[in-house]
Formats: sequence, structure tokens, C-alpha cells
Amino acid sequence: MNTLFAIILVFVGCCSNVVFLELLVRDFPGCGNIVTFAQFAFIALEGFIFEANFGRKKPHIPLSNYVIMVTMFFTVSVINNYALNFNIAMPLHMIFRSGSLIANMILGIIILKKRYSMSKYLSIVLVSVGIFICTIMSAKQVNVEKGATEEDGVYAFMHWLLGIAMLTFALLMSARMGIFQETLYKKYGKHSKEALFYNHCLPLPGFLLLSTDIYKHAVLFSQSSPVEIPVIGQSMPVMWFYLLMNVITQYVCIRGVFILTTECASLTVTLVVTLRKFLSLIISILYFRNPFTIWHWVGTAVVFLGTLLYTEVWSSVRAAVKGEKADKKAE
Repeated sequence: MNTLFAIILVFVGCCSNVVFLELLVRDFPGCGNIVTFAQFAFIALEGFIFEANFGRKKPHIPLSNYVIMVTMFFTVSVINNYALNFNIAMPLHMIFRSGSLIANMILGIIILKKRYSMSKYLSIVLVSVGIFICTIMSAKQVNVEKGATEEDGVYAFMHWLLGIAMLTFALLMSARMGIFQETLYKKYGKHSKEALFYNHCLPLPGFLLLSTDIYKHAVLFSQSSPVEIPVIGQSMPVMWFYLLMNVITQYVCIRGVFILTTECASLTVTLVVTLRKFLSLIISILYFRNPFTIWHWVGTAVVFLGTLLYTEVWSSVRAAVKGEKADKKAE
């Protein structure tokens, strides 16, 4: 029952979160910092009350280790959201972030000296090819759509290229953080909810560096047209409503993933998250009419095929089917 509930939370929370994020970004492409700050502040407040018991509960993992993890987590979150300022379409943003498998494997080989099976290497090649196809097609669209003159087109392309570089850096940094987190869990035990709280609480002072941009967008949000909130019947600026819903759905999404990690095997978690990403991508394309060519579809299919191959879903399904057949014969 808990597993089904968690899966529902992941799909409803994460897919809704993508919708509200795109609604925010469409009107204010540079609002990534205020979105990140709101998400961090909400999760930190919830964790301070229910996990840290108003600061009375001592952490299982030393704070010095959390400081290192938090520095990486804060950097990844800010850069991922800020990259949307550089002509990065939401579908490409989601596809690119699906390349975390590549980054994890590369750093796993370099840092942890891991070795993988041929199917794992094949899956990474598929994911890389899929992301490459989508990125190249998006680059062509930037050249065509941005600017009437050749000089404007070159500037738009370089601007977009900087966004791609930021996403690449965030991808590698996220993989490095995952490896660091894995080593901490092996040493001190798995404390996911504690890590969730400290990852969102400790970076809050860092937002002082972004306070000017956050304040500017807070003013812009307050000037947006009012909308009446269902049920309570009160009105508020529509952008603040979108931000509130984005924060709530982000929390629902994270809670769903947390429950899944405690209830299910990592394979199940990866499969659910992968399917959720695919559904979010479809919603973004159809609902917001984002430009998506046949080559984008090909690239997307290759990315998800590689992801499913990496998680060994096919072999697990075959094993389950064989197990059922064996049980029937025994009967």
C-alpha cells in the first residue's frame, strides 16, 4: 500500500511541478533563483520542525560532511535553474538531466575504480547518442529562431551554448555529489530524511549572494495579474500562486521518492523516476506546444531505452515471468 501511495505521489507531484515551473519560466525566464530559494526554504522549514525537532535532535552524520555535500547540492540546484535563462527549452532541460547515468558511470570509473558489464556500457552509449541528437536539433532551432541578422544568430547560439555548458557542469557535479553521499551512507548509515533537511537548510545563507535577483523577481511577481484561489475564495498575484504550487508539488515529489527508497529496491525507484521523466516530457511538449521534431522524439526514445537497459528492467521482467511459469508447473 505504501509503495502504491509513493508512486502516486511521485507521478502527481513531479509532473505537476514541471507544469508550474514552466508556467513561471514562460513569463519570467530568469526566475530560477527565487524558485530555488522558495523550494529550499519550504523543505528546510518542514525538516526543522519534523526532522530536527526544532534543532534539538543531533545529526547522525557530522555537520562538516554535510557542509561539503550541501556546497555541491546548492551549486547544482542553482545552476540547473539558472541555465533556463540561456534559451534552454524545458524539454531539452529534462532530457539533458536524464544523462545523469553517463556522469555517474564516468565518475564511478575514475573515482571509485568501478567496472561495469557490457550491457551497462551499451546503455550509456544509447543515452549519450540520444542526448546528442536532441542537443544538435535544439541548436539548429536556436540558429533559425533567434535574431534576424547573422550576428544576432551567432550571439543567440553562443548564449545557448553557455546554457548547455552549465547543464553539463551541473550533471557532473551532481554525479560527484552522489558518489560522496554513497560513501557517507556506507560509513554512517542511510539517513535520507536527515540529509534532505540539511541539504536544504545549510545553503540558505548562500541565497544572500542572490538576494538582489530574488527581490527583483519578488517585485515582478507581486505586479502580476491577480487570480482567485479555489476553495478559499481569496485572490493573489498569479505568479505567486504558481510559485506556491511549484513549491508544494516539489515537496510532494521529493516525499514520494523518499518513501519509495525506503519501501522498494533501487531498480524500482529508478524505473518509476524514469517513467515520470518521460511523462513530464510528454506533458511539456503537448500542453505547452514546445517545438519538438521527429528527431527529438528519436533522441528521447533512445535516451529512455538506454536508461531502461541500464536498470536491467528487461532481465528482471524475464526472471519474474520465468518464476511465475515455474510456480505454475510446480502446482
